[in-house]
Amino acid sequence: MTDSNRPEKRRLSVFGMLLILPAISGAQQLPPVAQQMAKHPKTDAVSYEAKDKEGKPVQVKYQRSQIDSQSDLVKGQIDPGFVNDQYWLLLPLHVAWDGATVTDEGMHETPLAKTSAQKIVVKYAASGYSPGDTWDLYVGPDKRVVEMTYHRAVPAPKLPNLVNAKWEGYKKAGPLLFSTEHHGTADGNPFELTFTDVAVKLKGSKDWINAQ
Repeated sequence: MTDSNRPEKRRLSVFGMLLILPAISGAQQLPPVAQQMAKHPKTDAVSYEAKDKEGKPVQVKYQRSQIDSQSDLVKGQIDPGFVNDQYWLLLPLHVAWDGATVTDEGMHETPLAKTSAQKIVVKYAASGYSPGDTWDLYVGPDKRVVEMTYHRAVPAPKLPNLVNAKWEGYKKAGPLLFSTEHHGTADGNPFELTFTDVAVKLKGSKDWINAQ
């Protein structure tokens, strides 16, 4: 979850997003609507390209299953940032991947637009990346997330504890559909997060597919 309560616009170039996180074996039986939101990729590789504070290019490739063997830059900055941002980009897929408790709460009014949508509650265990946190996903008739509410289980002084955000600006790259625009509130303050330059490379292909 983003660590700013101020209005913000964040830009992220995403590479290799089909190549994240293995499916969880032995996971609970998901509600049908949750199954319809996600399909499982097969590997656990991350490619990162950016510039450091001095403007020098940084290129890193690593397996998240081998994160302990990576540099302090990867462990302290690149991977935590990647995890935060890819949750925003791929949260519907994590419903199927992470082994969290998922329940279908039926039709509810969305917090921001005040329209009717199917509410899926995703609650994490008291350990791992999102210990005890709860994500309420509001799913429209086309099985796309239209809004989200994030509840932090343990209040944190420098992190938002309650976030309401719309999921808009949907674009498709290959078989994946991404919401690239998120607007709403973080602890009552205006919140904005956007993704640009999203692309997907399918396994076995040499070409990137830009999200359109």
